[in-house]
Amino acid sequence: MSDVLTRDRDGDLGGDLGLDAAPARGRAHWAVADTLNVARRYLTHFRRMPVMIAWQLGFPIISVLLYGFVFGEAMKVPGGEGDYKDFLMPGMFVMTMAFGFMNTAMGVVTDASKGVIDRFRSMPMAPSAVAAGRGVADLVVACAELTILALTAVAIGWRPDNGVGNALTAFALLLLLRFSLIWVGVWLGFVVPTPEAAGGLYAVAFPLTMISSVFVAPSLMPDWLAPVAAWNPVSSTGTAARELFGNPGAGGASWVEQHAVLMSVVWPLAVTALFLPLAVRKFKALSR
Repeated sequence: MSDVLTRDRDGDLGGDLGLDAAPARGRAHWAVADTLNVARRYLTHFRRMPVMIAWQLGFPIISVLLYGFVFGEAMKVPGGEGDYKDFLMPGMFVMTMAFGFMNTAMGVVTDASKGVIDRFRSMPMAPSAVAAGRGVADLVVACAELTILALTAVAIGWRPDNGVGNALTAFALLLLLRFSLIWVGVWLGFVVPTPEAAGGLYAVAFPLTMISSVFVAPSLMPDWLAPVAAWNPVSSTGTAARELFGNPGAGGASWVEQHAVLMSVVWPLAVTALFLPLAVRKFKALSR
């Protein structure tokens, strides 16, 4: 009976039972329901692991205090004007969003190693729900991280000086970057064989954020390195955020820096278009 119900939900037995095949909107409804259930499972898992919550939400605060107060006096702001903390904070927002893909990958590979992914594969659920549910859950966590980081920034004196609307747009672009990198993390989680191997992803995330405009403007880097940093997708979001927040250091001489707001949308959409189908395809391939 359960098999009949399962297949009827997918519309495969409609003709045998004298019923029409399930309409596309019915399949869409179940895909959304499956996604929300998977997301709720991940969020419940977070709630039951306070140490993980403390690490993910505490790391941004420690980073702000470290870079803002320990290294801040030795850092330069382009043009030599303005407080470095005002230049730093949009970069810290971007770094936190960018580093999140490692947590995504670690969560996926841990579930795979514990057999959770195999259980998902055996269930009558939409193939996209595992990747999409993880994405929804991680985006909720990212919103919490960004909120805590913004409150910390305000507490140390940072202010967005370009209006509420532009500030909200900047935060939306930061979440768009995180959203796109979620699919990179999900795909890597399916590819990496063990949680121990997933720890090596720091070797990928470190240059991704360091060779960018997170801490230093590309104009202050060597001539051979500046274009690499300027065309880094992380730099586009960081430069766009500084521009929208009205903080120092926005802009630059290159085309990509002059069109940072545009590129902060183009880069995440391109990453999502590439890695979201790869993640779903990889999940489907696991059962072969």
